[in-house]
Amino acid sequence: MNDHAPLSDRRKAFRAICEARQALVVPGAGNALTARVIEDAGFEAVYVTGAGIANTYLGAPDLGLLTQTELVQTTAAIAEITRKPLIVDMDTGFGNALNTQRTVRVLERAGAFALQIEDQVFPKKCGHFEGKAVIPLREAVSKIKAALDAREDPNLMIIARTDARSVEGFGAALDRAAAFAEAGADMTFVEAPQDPGELAMITERLAVPQVANMVVGGKTPLTSQAELAEMGYGIVLYANTPLQAAMRAMRDVLGALRRDGDVSAVIDRLADFEERQRLVAKAEYDAADKRYGAD
Repeated sequence: MNDHAPLSDRRKAFRAICEARQALVVPGAGNALTARVIEDAGFEAVYVTGAGIANTYLGAPDLGLLTQTELVQTTAAIAEITRKPLIVDMDTGFGNALNTQRTVRVLERAGAFALQIEDQVFPKKCGHFEGKAVIPLREAVSKIKAALDAREDPNLMIIARTDARSVEGFGAALDRAAAFAEAGADMTFVEAPQDPGELAMITERLAVPQVANMVVGGKTPLTSQAELAEMGYGIVLYANTPLQAAMRAMRDVLGALRRDGDVSAVIDRLADFEERQRLVAKAEYDAADKRYGAD
């Protein structure tokens, strides 16, 4: 993909990658720094995770507490520092079909390549939490149609997620996803299948490209990229793997600092000063400073 091509062309190229069904692995970012690390590690796309923003920005669980404004601001901040494709988790669209349309418009302008909308009752919950509920199918379909009508760029993908697996059963989840595809969704996403057979059946039964979500500690068995590519998945999300790694590292390093009064025992766990500045592209800012004659 040409990172310097116009946005619509880059969206079109990303659509082609998804339609190739080679199980593109996409880690999640809840902030711009994480997106920089994802890009630096060589990944081709970034997932803007609602749960990750709720955890990092609010210090709260994924219970529908994130606002549209907070999501848009985070998406814009990430789009400013990377030209990699952004798949944005827009939860339930922040309301009804009309709210969904406005959410699509503002996230499209913020730089999204694909928008994921789900069929939970608002306020939603993490897809791997208990106690979820889904809205009536007719209402969910109407929101998907509203999202499709709202986009200005036809290359902006609409990913329709259903959380019906743990509410109405696997068969109902497949039926919902099929209805979403019939309504025009570019991809569908059956959240939280519970065994390898269900993972395989999703791609067998549904015609449009699919999303698999690998949640460490979640309900879906962790499955390799090679296996998911063989099944024909388009995207494989590791939505909060970077966040989980950061949480463990912070706890371990801060635990050592609290215990020892210094970080000598865990110094190898820290990015050094030069690495930190490299990851935030300080050299580029210095060059711009010099070019424009700033003091």
